[in-house]
Amino acid sequence: MRIIRAADQEFVPASHEDPKNPGVLKRVIATKDEMLAGRCQMINWAKLPVGHSFRAHYHEDMEETFILIRGQASMRVGAEIVDLAAGDTVVVAPHEVHEMRNSGDEEVEYVVMGISLGLNGKTIVVS
Repeated sequence: MRIIRAADQEFVPASHEDPKNPGVLKRVIATKDEMLAGRCQMINWAKLPVGHSFRAHYHEDMEETFILIRGQASMRVGAEIVDLAAGDTVVVAPHEVHEMRNSGDEEVEYVVMGISLGLNGKTIVVS
């Protein structure tokens, strides 16, 4: 698991911008060297209601990147639990058991992207 905290990432000019007067700034979440070399399996915008969680599971060959858009969540990856706020990112490697719980008082929204090595991201539920 990798955690990228929004508060720790500076905005920098996009590569196509004038660095002295950029029209757009970006936060680099991951580069190609930090991501699994495979094919994009899915990109989903998801909602997690207050008090709910998704089931613990893992993927045989898929890396998932979760970007929290709104709300607060707790995510368990293996034995580690991390608290997430809007803007935070978690990268979960293949075979890492993970689950997310809405730990706040508003609906959580997040974007999740999966990169697969060719087995279509097969999911194994463990709970």
